Amino acid sequence: MNVLFIEDDRMNRRVVRDMLGVAGAAMAEAESAEEGLTRIDEGDYQVILIDLRMPGMDGITAIGHIRSRGDDKGRVPIIVVTADTALDLRARCLAAGADDVIFKPVAMDDLFEAMGKVLAKGAEDGGVIA
Repeated sequence: MNVLFIEDDRMNRRVVRDMLGVAGAAMAEAESAEEGLTRIDEGDYQVILIDLRMPGMDGITAIGHIRSRGDDKGRVPIIVVTADTALDLRARCLAAGADDVIFKPVAMDDLFEAMGKVLAKGAEDGGVIA
């Protein structure tokens, strides 16, 4: 499984990469939303993990760009990974096109549960899970 993590903090990327490695998943990294959008053009991912607060383009805007694509890459499951605890955060993320939200610090159980849930939903909906 190939996962893309769009996150400006190197330590957060490292922690998640180590967690995914336990499950045998490969993880590509992007330090900004703009770089993440380029990586999506260049690669094939089964799940995209994305932070909300990054320099330049924020995660909500990036999700909008991903969802506006007219190809299969625009339907890849997106999980927001954030430290933001605003009351309306989950609703805003889902309205923007995210499939789920998990919170930092990331717990391995939360990460794998969210990934399993969005991948299973994608399979039921005929989504892209290749």
